[in-house]
This record gives sequence, C-alpha cells and structure tokens, in this order.
Amino acid sequence: MTNALLDDTIKASDVAAYLRQHPGFLSDYPELATLLTLPREQGAVASLAAYQLQTLREKNTELERKFNELTVIAAENERLMQRVHELNVAVLRANTPAIAARSVVARLLEDFGTDQIRLVLFGEPILPPADWLMQEPGGRMAMPEFVDFLAHHEPISGRLSAERLYRLFGQNAPEIRSAAVMPLGELGLLAIGSHDPDHFQPGMGTMFLKMIAATLTAALARLKDGA
Repeated sequence: MTNALLDDTIKASDVAAYLRQHPGFLSDYPELATLLTLPREQGAVASLAAYQLQTLREKNTELERKFNELTVIAAENERLMQRVHELNVAVLRANTPAIAARSVVARLLEDFGTDQIRLVLFGEPILPPADWLMQEPGGRMAMPEFVDFLAHHEPISGRLSAERLYRLFGQNAPEIRSAAVMPLGELGLLAIGSHDPDHFQPGMGTMFLKMIAATLTAALARLKDGA
C-alpha cells in the first residue's frame, strides 16, 4: 500500500531534485548504484564512475575547443592592433595631410589584405585626383544609398547590396564580394572592398574600423582647415 502511494505521488523530477541537493546520496547507499540503469556507451552499460569520467572528458574537450578559439581570436586582434598602430605612425610621419591620406590608403591595401579602396569626400575637392578617390560635391544627400548609414555614424561590414557596391566601386562592383564602410564625420566615407565573400563579415572588427576612420578623419580635417 505504501509503495503504491509513493508511486502515485513521487515524480521522477522530485527524485532528480532530491539527488541534486544530496550529491552524496550514493555514498550513503552504495548498493543502489548496482541497481541503476545508466546511459549506454557503445552498446554496453557504463559504470557510474566511467560515465562521470566520460562526461568530464567531454566537458574538458569543449572547454579546450573554446579556449583555442579565443586564443586564435586574440592573436588575430593583436595583429590587427599592430597594423592599426603602424597605420597611425605612417600618418604621423607624413609631411602633409594629403600624404597622410595616401599613406592610409596604401596601408589598407598592403597590410589589411583588401582589393579595392574608395575614399568618398563631400564638398569641394581637397585632395588631388586618384583612382581610389571619389568627390561628391552634393554631400551625403547625393548618396541616397548611404543616407541611413551616415546618420547612424557606425561602420558596417559584410556583403553590401548591389546598389551600394555600384555606387562605391562602379564597374569594379561585381568583383567586390564583401566590404567594410566607415563614416568620416561630415567629410565623407571610406570603403574597403575584398574579392573574398568572407573577408568582411557583419559586426567583425568594429573597434578597428572606428580607429582607422578616426585616424583618417583627423588627417583630412587638418587638410580642410589648411594645416
């Protein structure tokens, strides 16, 4: 009668909750370990100790995998930081802001594994013509494809729409499979394009993109102010 009553009132979840609160239960009643049906491994019933050991090994393997991923990310971030630092040094060494702008473009092409650079400047020309330079006297309103982007003042990266790619890279747009675009305040924007569709991905390296944009914006501001 008592056993039937227990079967009707005690649920498996109650037993599981009790065992979680009393992890030493099997130490007090070791004979129960031989009666439990444990998860099967390769067709044979594993012992409780073997099962726990296997579980720990799996957790350790997963932790090691995550640690290795973080190590790779940290190493890549360190390399990016070094490249950004070298870019900043090149700008500081430039004799004029115009040379500084060219130094930024050259560094982005050589050190960041990119295939196309497009610097779009609003208003009157402040730099001599170059194949990577696009002047837009009408300002941001003359680039409706990027009005929302410029209003948010945040870089974007990944696979851009065909309209945006064509506006930036013209006839070379079909070759650009991924890109990063950075606003330069009221001065314009900087776009970096790659033939690799996975080179730039959404959200990646936002901090580094902001640092690059800040460096170029400062150099261009000096030029516009006549420094």
